[in-house]
Amino acid sequence: MKKVAIVMGSDSDAPVMAKAVKVLEGYEIPYEVHVYSAHRTPMQAAEFASNAKENGFGVIIAGAGMAAALAGVLAAHTTLPVIGVPLKSAVLEGTDALLATVMMPSGIPVATVAIDGSKNAAYLAAEIIALSDESLAEKIAEDRKKQSEAVLKKDAGIQEKIKEL
Repeated sequence: MKKVAIVMGSDSDAPVMAKAVKVLEGYEIPYEVHVYSAHRTPMQAAEFASNAKENGFGVIIAGAGMAAALAGVLAAHTTLPVIGVPLKSAVLEGTDALLATVMMPSGIPVATVAIDGSKNAAYLAAEIIALSDESLAEKIAEDRKKQSEAVLKKDAGIQEKIKEL
């Protein structure tokens, strides 16, 4: 099974990006976590992305805030799918990072999830890895079925509860 790289621009991003780790662990997907900055360690970020495919990665998740150039820098140096996670900042609540992550030039795509949406980034990474792993695809399908059943159970419960209000 291919690994997923979780790369963040700062160790202060770890609490948000840890949510992606939990999803990947739940699906038993191997992963590595790294801190590389698009602005402070551009050579190391580029080298990591350039070698990611040869090092067994299938997807890169990149979380960064503010200027949020990390996902784009990584995408520029690999043909692997890159999923950008714009991270919330104190000044513009993450809209700056969202716009920076989503507005990539043609030919260098970055799939982008919601602000602080590392869980969805991990689910998307799992789906990408599952394209070549049928047992993982089955786990994801079963997870979706459980989610559906939970909503339907809540629907049944609200039918009774609403009568009591």
